[in-house]
Amino acid sequence: MLGRMRTATLGTLLGASLLAACGCTRTVEGGSGTTGGRHPWTQPGVLRIASSLAPNTFNPILSTQQVEALLQAFSFDPLIATDERGRDVPILAAVVPTLENGGIGRDGLTITYRLRRGVRWQDGAPFTSRDVAFTYHAIMNPATAVATRHGWDEIARVDTPDAYTVVFRLRRPFAPAVHTFFAHSDAPYYIMPAHLLERYHDLNRIPFNQKPVGTGPFKLVRWLRGDRIEYVANDGYFLGQPKLRKIVVHLVPDENTIASQMRAREIDWFSAATPRMYPQLTSISGLDVRLVPMNANDAIIFNTRRPPFDDPSVRRAVGLAIDKALLVREATFGTTVPATEDLPPFMWAFDPKAGTSARDLPRANALLEAAGWTATADGIRVKGEKRLTMGLAFRTDSITDRNRGVLIASMLKDAGIETELKGYTTSLLYGPPGSGILADGKFDAGLQTWYAGSDPDNSTQLTCDQVAPKGFNWSRYCNPAMDTAQRVALANYDRPTRKRAYATIEELLARDAPFVYLWWPRQIEAVNTDLKGFRPNGIVENWNAYQWSI
Repeated sequence: MLGRMRTATLGTLLGASLLAACGCTRTVEGGSGTTGGRHPWTQPGVLRIASSLAPNTFNPILSTQQVEALLQAFSFDPLIATDERGRDVPILAAVVPTLENGGIGRDGLTITYRLRRGVRWQDGAPFTSRDVAFTYHAIMNPATAVATRHGWDEIARVDTPDAYTVVFRLRRPFAPAVHTFFAHSDAPYYIMPAHLLERYHDLNRIPFNQKPVGTGPFKLVRWLRGDRIEYVANDGYFLGQPKLRKIVVHLVPDENTIASQMRAREIDWFSAATPRMYPQLTSISGLDVRLVPMNANDAIIFNTRRPPFDDPSVRRAVGLAIDKALLVREATFGTTVPATEDLPPFMWAFDPKAGTSARDLPRANALLEAAGWTATADGIRVKGEKRLTMGLAFRTDSITDRNRGVLIASMLKDAGIETELKGYTTSLLYGPPGSGILADGKFDAGLQTWYAGSDPDNSTQLTCDQVAPKGFNWSRYCNPAMDTAQRVALANYDRPTRKRAYATIEELLARDAPFVYLWWPRQIEAVNTDLKGFRPNGIVENWNAYQWSI
């Protein structure tokens, strides 16, 4: 996940790009399925959601999964959100800090937030600047196992001159600041209550993580692990009483089962369906099936510290052996776009010269031969007595992962690379340091889906100081040239300078290949056409859930 600083002008441009990239709504109506403007199966005021992914925690600063950011957003709030057109929306902040309004200091070293008044926690306590400062200190507490402190470690201190003003004083200019600090970023941390949590030494294992108290529009009242999560409306919500009265999230690991439940009219929203489900979902009457563009990518991530994948030539050969166009057709039913790099074309930092999506098997073979891997009678290359074998970690609870893993294995065999498919649940594959396969480096290569935000900042995956367990650099990639380019991109607020830096970043990614970017996904959201106000932004779909009605 990532998304960073942008001015109002950038937000407008991004929104236009998102709209231009999509036009991807498909509504399937059943003529006999509606009565008086509402389907007979719709339960007024009750939203029934299904997710094939399950959360590990409801503590926002401990999250490592996109589904956790989604579920937490029902109960918690950011300072700044992003709407479906890429525009900044002040939530707990009264206004969005900019250079123009003085919220961002001219020297780029101060970010000042004016907070909304009259906001209360769900237990009735008032929300103040103390809560913002507390959550910042909780993130920086070395005893708490946060997923990343990227950006937060650029803060020298947080001042609270009064109950409704917070000033972040930076060590150096940090261009993505407004979309990093309690915003829809790559790690969307929400603000937590100081009055409930200050007494703890750390926040790793506390009751709050299972039954949180936020400022958000819905209160979590029940979490039955492996079954469902239930919310009720927070009628004292500061942006207005939510129109929905109850939300039930059904945790259903098998997506085919969810599709069956939608046919049986037991579910109103299938959140973040995988591409394999698209044909089924578009055949169900009464659904609005959307393909929502987002700054995201699906890739093969390499453990660059584990031989033979510590050799960039081997990593590049893997990429050249893969037919991405075929992969998109066979594994995603055309719902995705073959990728050349991590940043999709609608992002202003996209570099059309970097990377490739075309298969080039002769070049892949030449790279492997030059690296000392020779062909054998059984077709698998060897170096000395070692076979060229790649363990490929994937999610067993993802139909798309299972299918693309088989396709990739077949393609790599053509280049003399043997693939061992290694399946894990999503919660295990993406688990935090100490329990996650990727975070702990217990893999050769893995199929990774990375969700980002509205800024091109990709440094959380690519800089040396973010190597796990310190951050999201699960590939263990470390290159001083990359760090230099990232510093330029992060320290300058003007776009031309940043764009030049990102051209270098994308060139280094193509050359060093810590990832093979397979496709740019589009979020597949299938919702009951009776759900009104649903405007997913491609980052946190339920950013405006308090406005929804059914």
